[in-house]
Amino acid sequence: MSDAIDSRLKELGITLPAAAAPAANYVPFTISGNLLFLSGQLPIEDGKVAVTGLVGRDVDVARGQRAAELCAINILAQAKAALAGDLGRIRRIVKLNGFIASTPDFTEQHLVMNGASNLIANVLGEPGKHARAAVGMASLPLNAAVEIDAIIEIEA
Repeated sequence: MSDAIDSRLKELGITLPAAAAPAANYVPFTISGNLLFLSGQLPIEDGKVAVTGLVGRDVDVARGQRAAELCAINILAQAKAALAGDLGRIRRIVKLNGFIASTPDFTEQHLVMNGASNLIANVLGEPGKHARAAVGMASLPLNAAVEIDAIIEIEA
């Protein structure tokens, strides 16, 4: 399945970056049994936060969706690092938790999260369909517009 995932990434024009190093006192992932827990990923592109500010003020929904896509790409990069380069060990994305920095009156966090959900489902197919949360936040680290963490079932 790893070859199929790599092929799908290539078809979609996605190159996974190197997994980001932790920015504070935490680890980027932990494995417990057959579950991989990934720390929150920011919309990092070319080594910097690519989408900053509050959705509903500084960022529109489309740009917020791009931020969520970048978070999803970084989730896949972290998963690849955690799984010694073998994304084929992913059985299912169990849950994505999305945190969207947004204005108090913004209520379309779910649409922003579609950027990540669609990308993950497009790359992984059926195993990429997941439960999720999309929560509005007052602010996020480094002024990122979106942060997403993941719980992934893996082959042990």
